[in-house]
Amino acid sequence: MSDPLAALQARHRRCHRCVDAGFIPVARPVFSGAAGQRVLLVGQAPGPVEVDEHRPFAGRAGRQLMRWFQRAGFESEAEVRRRVYMTSMTTCFPGRNAAGTGDRRPSAREVTLCAPWLDSVLALLQPRIIIPVGSLALSRFLPALRLDDCVGRVFGADGMEVRLPPPSDAGRVLVPLPHPSGQSRWLNDPSRAALLDHALLLLRDLLGWAV
Repeated sequence: MSDPLAALQARHRRCHRCVDAGFIPVARPVFSGAAGQRVLLVGQAPGPVEVDEHRPFAGRAGRQLMRWFQRAGFESEAEVRRRVYMTSMTTCFPGRNAAGTGDRRPSAREVTLCAPWLDSVLALLQPRIIIPVGSLALSRFLPALRLDDCVGRVFGADGMEVRLPPPSDAGRVLVPLPHPSGQSRWLNDPSRAALLDHALLLLRDLLGWAV
């Protein structure tokens, strides 16, 4: 296979590390994208709808995310999926939580097992904008910060805040977002909703720079 990213994806789809480790009963990795995309979105993990439809953010949280992206300047969901590579910290559905109230948050060990796939995507794709969605993805890229510290701000790969427009030597920037899941209470605070509004405006300003 001549396309290194497509070859990586083919290997990823055959991954069964978390099954072998006893975390999940079956491996069905979910991600989407192609070489040349300059925006990388990283979520927490797919849910059952995403597994059934074989694409990230296909359920209710995904519909909310697409509304956010349209506020950030994308014309439609089709444009989002055409321009944004989508993956997650763990790419298989982790199952429901013990209380049955939502999906289980992947463990640190699961994240470690899946990390080489994300590392390889970063190396091959070389995205200009990385969008960590939710606290688990944020911990991968900006481990010293909480959502309250960074939503509505733009950061360089070194973790330092970047003012717009980014300097010409900024290889990539990070635009953190909260998770759009209805289970999240983070956006119930109006001040946090205002942070999201500002983050989407910043993302709108950056989309042309990322091309």
